[in-house]
Amino acid sequence: MRGHRPFADLKKDWSDDRRARNQARKAEIAVEYATLDELRVALGLSQEELAQRLEVQQPAVSKLTSRSDMRISTLRDLIAAMGGELHVTAKFADRSVELANFD
Repeated sequence: MRGHRPFADLKKDWSDDRRARNQARKAEIAVEYATLDELRVALGLSQEELAQRLEVQQPAVSKLTSRSDMRISTLRDLIAAMGGELHVTAKFADRSVELANFD
């Protein structure tokens, strides 16, 4: 089609500052709405790498990252293996409270 270019071509002329802002925005979006598997991918970790960090087999990582229900300690270990920290926050209409007994 005439007049249409790939987005990558449009980004070629971006300043370093604009590229950094775009990367930060992409990371923010990925973290805010990611599943565990999407988060793993966004962090550039393969299932095998994560399995090595958790000292489990790769199929266990596949099952773990697709679960919708798990113990908080398991989730904490998984997030730590990805290089993060887990914080449990209760959100109410008028406030958010970080629960200290899950740290």
